[in-house]
Amino acid sequence: MSTAGASGAVAIALLLSVASMTSARASAVAAQQPLTPVEQCRVDDDRLAELSGLASDGSAWYAIADGGSSLRVFVLDPADCSVRKIRTASNNPYDVEDLALGRDGTLWLADTGDNRRRRESVAFHVMPPGGGATLYRLRYPDGPHDAEALLLDRAGVPYIVTKEPLGAAGVYRPAEPLAAERTVPLERVGSISLRSTRTPGGPVSGALGSVLVTGGAVSQDGTVAAIRTYTEAYVYNAPDGDLVAAFRREPLRIPLPNEQQGEAIAWEPDGALLSASEGNQPVRRIPGVAAAARTTGAPTEDGESPAPPGGEADQAPPPTGQADSGLSTGRTLLFAAALAGLLVFATGRLRRRNR
Repeated sequence: MSTAGASGAVAIALLLSVASMTSARASAVAAQQPLTPVEQCRVDDDRLAELSGLASDGSAWYAIADGGSSLRVFVLDPADCSVRKIRTASNNPYDVEDLALGRDGTLWLADTGDNRRRRESVAFHVMPPGGGATLYRLRYPDGPHDAEALLLDRAGVPYIVTKEPLGAAGVYRPAEPLAAERTVPLERVGSISLRSTRTPGGPVSGALGSVLVTGGAVSQDGTVAAIRTYTEAYVYNAPDGDLVAAFRREPLRIPLPNEQQGEAIAWEPDGALLSASEGNQPVRRIPGVAAAARTTGAPTEDGESPAPPGGEADQAPPPTGQADSGLSTGRTLLFAAALAGLLVFATGRLRRRNR
């Protein structure tokens, strides 16, 4: 084959290779679906009009209402949100705000509500599968806080995230093993700073509701954590199960628009996220969140992670769930064609000079 013929073959091969790679990338981008909440069913039971906590084991949902004078966990049918049964215990709570489901089926209820910030201690009510409940009292190291988010890591360690109208939300965990006979101190192990957004919804006017933490959840395998506000979900990658490290990474933001008073967030075993609100509203499902979050906020080579977002509403990150395709297919092919043409031209000139 002549030099010119060989160069032409190389150019054609280059064009076909680039076209194939571009097509594959475009197909992958097109296959990604936006992380959009889809209504699953509506909670019509008046006893859950103030639904504030949710958990799932894949076959049933566990829900609690805000406040109350006794412990009641409603077991829901995911098909239609109907109440299958109610798990109860004789404990008299102060203000239960969230719940988490342990890997052994134990339910953890966070009695951490404190709107006026004057409680000397907060509590966990731990309900094992066999029935009953154990009360564990805890005290903050820096004075009272209002808190509505409970996360249980894969080692069974509980974390509280506070609800702060100004400044960063605090992340706390027990500084000592829990004990039913005494109050255990909490330690502050991190903080979460969130940007205000313009996502509509929530009971608070303006952008304030978008930064008030109202719920939390950890995936069944412990590698992804979610924090929610009245209007958003923030999902953190925790590949090693370390929640403190995860909260230092850049989160995946998912808008949860038009919820009346969104306070509940939960993981399905398949990696979907569930979102629910007070006011007998729908439970909404967002498929594919865990998989999407695992590509966000990964640690860098030196072990450091990007800082969480901060700033004003105008700088809020766009809704995630769609990949950036970079150069368009047309531009990439045009670039490849120009490169191939340049190769043919240069080879032709070289061939003429060598005659």
